[in-house]
Amino acid sequence: MKVVETGFDGLIIIETQTYRDERGLFYESWRENKYKEIGIQEPFLQDNVSLSHKNVLRGLHYQKNQGQLVTVLQGSIFDVVVDLRPDSKTFRKYFSLELSSDYPRQLYMPSGFAHGFYVVSDMVIINYKCTQYYNAAHESGVIWNDPDLGIKWPCDDPIVSEKDLNFLPCDMR
Repeated sequence: MKVVETGFDGLIIIETQTYRDERGLFYESWRENKYKEIGIQEPFLQDNVSLSHKNVLRGLHYQKNQGQLVTVLQGSIFDVVVDLRPDSKTFRKYFSLELSSDYPRQLYMPSGFAHGFYVVSDMVIINYKCTQYYNAAHESGVIWNDPDLGIKWPCDDPIVSEKDLNFLPCDMR
C-alpha cells in the first residue's frame, strides 16, 4: 500500500497493492493494523454502499465529526472533497480526483470535509467506511455548484436530488 499526500491536512489517497491475472483482480480494502500505521487511528463504525447511474451527481454531503474511507467497487467517478475546517490552511478549497474500479485506490478524509461525486461510467458502486454512525441531525451539505468554490465538474447538466439542490453555498451555512 502506498500513501499519496494531497496537500490537505489529513486527506490522503491510498493506492492498494492489487494482484491481477486472467481471472480478474484482488486487493485488501481494509486491514486495521496497516491503516493505523499510515495514521488512520479512528475506528470505523459503519459501512455504507451507494449505487448510482451515469450523469448522477451526489453531494456535497458531510456529517459532523465523521471521517470516511471511500472505495469504488465498480465503475468510475469524479470525486470531490471540500475542506470545511475553519482553522485549516485549505479552508473552502476543494480537491478532486478520479476513482475507478479499474485502478483501485481509496480516498480517506477525516471529519471536516464535505464529499460529493459525479458518475462517469454507466453505473458505479461505492463503499464508504465511516467513523461515526449515521445521524440525520448531524447531516448537512454545500450546494454542488457553489460559485465561490469554483469546482470544475466534468458535466453541465447532472442529475441532482432535490435535497442536494437545496443545500446552501459555503458562505451561507
